[in-house]
Amino acid sequence: MARPAQLVPDVVWRPAGPPGAPLDARVVALLEAIRRAGTLQAAVSTVGISYRSAWGLLAATSEALGAPLAILERGRGARLAPLGERLLAADAAARAALASAGTEIELASARSRRAAAARPPSLHVAASHDLALAALRDAWAVSGALALDLETHGSVESLSALRRGEVEVAGFHLAADGLGAEELLRGLDPRRDVLVRFAGRRQGLIVPRGNPRRVRSLADVARRRLRFLNRQRGSGTRVLVDQLLRAQGVDPTLLRGYATEEFTHLAVAATIAAGKADAGFGLEAAARQFGLGFIPIAAERYLFACRRTALRSPGVQRFRALLATTATGRIVSRLAGYTLDAPGDLTEPAALRSA
Repeated sequence: MARPAQLVPDVVWRPAGPPGAPLDARVVALLEAIRRAGTLQAAVSTVGISYRSAWGLLAATSEALGAPLAILERGRGARLAPLGERLLAADAAARAALASAGTEIELASARSRRAAAARPPSLHVAASHDLALAALRDAWAVSGALALDLETHGSVESLSALRRGEVEVAGFHLAADGLGAEELLRGLDPRRDVLVRFAGRRQGLIVPRGNPRRVRSLADVARRRLRFLNRQRGSGTRVLVDQLLRAQGVDPTLLRGYATEEFTHLAVAATIAAGKADAGFGLEAAARQFGLGFIPIAAERYLFACRRTALRSPGVQRFRALLATTATGRIVSRLAGYTLDAPGDLTEPAALRSA
């Protein structure tokens, strides 16, 4: 018998509401080509359709969506409209999520049906937003290795949920040099709680491609009155931003957009890619997924906290074992700015407080 065929996922966009026809798959490719080439004439040669077909495709799709996807002006080339930029940003985010998950399935066989019937261990986790963790959750769900029930909160709220007994594991991040660790970890009891190591990652300023404003620091953003996009209160990234502002002597009220909040790194990057902000603070991996500029500011560690008694539970045991696998290493290594940090190993809260 021939080897079972492989299936891989793809992204299809359709208008919200009642089921309708999806967008022509050539629309996204055409918008990407317009952004690169700057003219419709040059873009059509890349996509492989006629100029008239491309013009008609853009016009029909824009009419169906109720807003233009591109601005076409005789003698001045072509450029993407805000809706076109948002569509490309969303498409890039969706494809990056699928790629990082390594989602690939075989057509069902007797063996795969038996594996699907076996319920994997489950684990309830509250965690600060992290691209690697989200990719691992999806990969483990596809393989049936672990059912990770993941709630996304800020680092502070995630640790509070663990303290209240609402979750089994809390994911959080802090500066690699231990700055701010005492305040963040104050709710952990060293006799009751233990930490699981995972990864290191880089955070910094996310800016448009090429960094046209030549930004190097938050002080530059404030001084030049650039539109800034902040993270929500209680997130580890917001704590880091506030620490950097204090260190640089910047009054937060002078940062245009300090009160404008987003809840994930990808949302920050997508907003900047769409031209709705000039700078934000987030992960290098998020910036790279959207082809944006990145100025590294801080190295940090991402860890998990749990009860010592939970180390004997099937979910936590499987979680730690999966973190230590080479498959996890491959997924993490594909993300810009990430490094492995003895994933799955245990460490004590006191070790971070004294870093």
